[in-house]
Amino acid sequence: MIFVTVGTQLSFDRLIKAAEDWALKNNYADMVFQVGKQGYKPKIGKSFEFLSGKEADDYFNEAAVVIGHAGMGTILSCLSESKPLVVMPRLFTLNEHRNNHQLATYNKLKELGGLFAADDELMLNSAINNALESKSKGCTFTSRAPVEITDYIKSCIY
Repeated sequence: MIFVTVGTQLSFDRLIKAAEDWALKNNYADMVFQVGKQGYKPKIGKSFEFLSGKEADDYFNEAAVVIGHAGMGTILSCLSESKPLVVMPRLFTLNEHRNNHQLATYNKLKELGGLFAADDELMLNSAINNALESKSKGCTFTSRAPVEITDYIKSCIY
């Protein structure tokens, strides 16, 4: 199963539609979408505007791969659980967020092993394929330098 999440603050229709498009082209229906308030609801799989913490954890734990925005909650959850993550940042220029902080996060972390970066919808297809292939080979989302990442995150917060 693939779990697609956009977090709790905003919908992210561009990501949801691109993930749905990949699933339709690949005849892959085992998808769960958390789409956000009034977000686009895909025609395949299960979709929810909001999931409780327990529900989200259950889908997260069951997922072979997680697809998400470049929010730190999703990134840190996948990193701590060694879960392959396909990530596509929301863009300020497309009115998807209030600034480009997700793009900055994405650019800083996109080289991590097990994080499959998608700059846009076109790159999302290959990122999902690579994540599934990586999962089948036993690769996980890990950092070669977790202390450096933690220090970087702390420097941004404090």
